[in-house]
Parts: sequence; structure tokens; C-alpha cells
Amino acid sequence: MPYIAEISRTHPSCFVFLIDQSGSMQDPFGSVSGLKTKAMGVADAINRLLQNLVIKCTKSEGIRDYYHVSVIGYGGKGVGPAFTGSLKGKELVKISEIGNNPARLEERKRTVEDSRGEMVEQTFKFPIWFEPTSYGGTPMNAAIQKATSNVVNWLADHPDCFPPIVINISDGESTDGDPFQSAYDLMTLSSSDGEVLLFNLHISSSNHRPIEYPDNPDYLPDQQAKLLFSMSSTLPEYMRTMVEKEGIPVSYNTRGFVFNADLVSVIRFLDIGTRPSNMR
Repeated sequence: MPYIAEISRTHPSCFVFLIDQSGSMQDPFGSVSGLKTKAMGVADAINRLLQNLVIKCTKSEGIRDYYHVSVIGYGGKGVGPAFTGSLKGKELVKISEIGNNPARLEERKRTVEDSRGEMVEQTFKFPIWFEPTSYGGTPMNAAIQKATSNVVNWLADHPDCFPPIVINISDGESTDGDPFQSAYDLMTLSSSDGEVLLFNLHISSSNHRPIEYPDNPDYLPDQQAKLLFSMSSTLPEYMRTMVEKEGIPVSYNTRGFVFNADLVSVIRFLDIGTRPSNMR
């Protein structure tokens, strides 16, 4: 069966995140004004995910390079690497480089339960590698082609790896042409362990309920949602099992796609989409 290759320091895999940075990302999540903008919410989710990947790869001797990661932004300023700080401009970065080089540490607060069972405010340091940006159009087509170029280079060096996973996060339609062919070209690339996985996360600007991991485009409300569905890979068996454990019905046709995601859906989607099947 595909998608069973071991992920290790000698056989790493990679993630590519495509982040919509168009002007509409300045809008708030949902229909209530005054909340975080979509750009801020996605930046928080990506930074938290990078931190979790670093923790997952950290052993007693340090951070093991199980993964290489690319974060590509696309918007009115073009398409390109989106890390900040010392990683700025880098296309594909080892997870140890990410762990050792946050651009800055931001002081944040959270409410936790203390030893007496009382809720208290706690200050903690939150590492930042990716900043929220929102300007101009949505060159999704070019972004997917950029991801394809990165993945082609990766597969040339790692032909037997666990297949790369590409996650596209956007709130709108492509403004540089129909991205379907570019997405298809990306999804037909493969290692010896299976085809590249492309997942799409449409983030919310309304209070419409999220539609998570559909298996039939007929349930989707518009042509843009149906296009993103068609551009999304079917979930491998191990991911279908994860989704089912979250209480979401699955079938062999279930796709890696969420329509109109809220912040909770974003975090769950990123967690499931980046959980490996076999890491040592």
C-alpha cells in the first residue's frame, strides 16, 4: 500500500504551505467585526504548527531533520518564500533550522488552571516565523506552479520518500487564471511511495457552517468550492482513520478539503494534514 514509507533523518519528507496574502485576508474570520483578521489567524495557525513540528522532531540529542518545510506566500506582491528573520528568502528549510531560528519571540497570555483548581493568567513566549500580510490579488495559479517546482526538485533528490504534502490556504478565487491544470500537474507527481498530496483549506468570511472533508462536490454551495474540491487529493487510508476519529464521516472518495473553515477547523485541518503515518 502507498503512504507507508518511513520518515527518518535519512529518509525525510517535506511540507509546502501556500498562503493567500491577498487584500481580502484583511477581513475578519466569520461575520463578526473586531475579531482577528484571516491573515492574523492563519499566521497564528502556521506559527503554532511550525512550533509543533519542531517539538515532534525534538529528541534528547536535539532536533532531528525528519522534515523540510517551505512556506510560500502569494498576493499583490507576487509569489515567493514567506519566512521572516534569518530564514527570509529560503525556499525549503530543514526543521532544525526552523527550530533554531525563529524571527522573534512574542510575549502572549493564556488562562490555565493552577494547582488549586483556580483559573489564572499565564505569560508565555510564542515563536514567530511567519507574519500576517494582506495586499492585492490572488495569484493562486502561480503559487501552485511554484510549489510544483519545489516538489520536482525535492523528488529528484528523494525519490523514495513519503510523498510531499502541499497545503493551500485561501479565502478567494484565483486572479491569474484557472489553477486546475497546475493542481493536476502537481498531484500527478509521485515518489515510489505514492502521489504528492495537495489539500485545500478555504477560510471563512461568513458565518456559514464549515464543510469538512467532503466526498461529493454536489454538497458544495458554489463553483469555486467545487473547483477547490476537484483540486484536492483523496485522503490516504491512515488520514481517513484520523478524520473518522474526529467524528467526521469518511469514504474512499473523501478529499483533503475544507470549505468556509473557522479557526477551529483551520487548526484541526493542519494537524490532520501534517500528521505522519510512520515516523522514526
